[in-house]
Amino acid sequence: MAKDTAHTLGVRTLAVHAGQHPDPSTGAIATPISTASAYSYGDFDTGEQRFSGESPGYLYSRFANPTVAALEGKMAALEGGDSAVAFTSGMSAICATVMALVSSGDELIHVGTLYGGTEGVMRNLLPRFGVRSVHVAEVGELEAAITPKTRLIFAETPDNPMLGVVDLHETARIARAHGVLTVADNTFATPCLTRPLALGIDVVVHSATKFIGGHGDSTGGVVVANRALVDKIRTVGLKQFGGCLSPFEASLLIRGLKTLPLRVEAASLSAERIARLLDEHPAVAKVFYPGLPSHPGHEVARRQMSRFGALMSFELKGGKSAARTFLDRLELVTQAVSLGDTDSLACHPASTTHSAVARDIREQYGVTEGLVRLSVGIEDVEDLERDIRQALAAIA
Repeated sequence: MAKDTAHTLGVRTLAVHAGQHPDPSTGAIATPISTASAYSYGDFDTGEQRFSGESPGYLYSRFANPTVAALEGKMAALEGGDSAVAFTSGMSAICATVMALVSSGDELIHVGTLYGGTEGVMRNLLPRFGVRSVHVAEVGELEAAITPKTRLIFAETPDNPMLGVVDLHETARIARAHGVLTVADNTFATPCLTRPLALGIDVVVHSATKFIGGHGDSTGGVVVANRALVDKIRTVGLKQFGGCLSPFEASLLIRGLKTLPLRVEAASLSAERIARLLDEHPAVAKVFYPGLPSHPGHEVARRQMSRFGALMSFELKGGKSAARTFLDRLELVTQAVSLGDTDSLACHPASTTHSAVARDIREQYGVTEGLVRLSVGIEDVEDLERDIRQALAAIA
């Protein structure tokens, strides 16, 4: 599919057709799984040209693979980017991106709350390589934090697990005024709800394990950007770190992408109802969901999201004890740490996804002992509401 054509198609059409062509040898519509680790280049001169980058073609599956390339093409089209590169996991994608774009002596600014694994990279790993990581709570603090050493600004939106909304257009505007690159983790919103590149962001990262795969049976990560940036990230992440995605995983992620818009729409509609239910319940102190007018990021979310997503967090009045009771009483919703699945999932971030983050930092972000994160799936919303009501009743 030509890039110009891709820009004229809707997200559901792109999810099905982008990056995909009937196999020329068999006519198979589904992308074949190419298990080859190495590819013949035929003769000496062709090999030299391919390894130098003068001539296209596959060489070795750590560098590139046909099945993985189909996934990358589909993701690039969905995000509206020139190019994409896939990795073994979301964390692999994030680490490759950061390590490709910063060097010793540089500074990186991260905005708002981050997933616990990303937080660990920023606060613990990067300083070992001479990179200073600076945190700002909101975009309003960003300009004052930028120095001549700032090379990268990183944000999640909505963020994990507080569902804070970062204004991506404003972040990109400030960063470009200072010649700084920007990275947005779009895992929660997906390209169905937000397209960060269209808002001026330079690089988009995903944990493809979540909504992209969508069925809880595959692990991967994807980066989308312009070709020059993707080539740098590919070199670091695949050729040097070796975080190449298996073609089997790529095939599962391609399958998941085909239904991504339908799943995200269904789950988002249900989440909007469930957020209102929680917001009105006496056992709940506060609900963190961008679709609620009371959410501090609601107006920004209305501008940069087409719906408000399937994720929410809420604080129970009884603290950790109430969270334990609620989670253990759920019958239809499964206790697990992932998100974006067809199945609804719930967890206690303070003791799971953010347990490795220092308690004072967790509490600074709002990750309290009473906080529960809920990823709404595609079950009938009436059934989910009944399950949540009965679990809340157990607290009272």
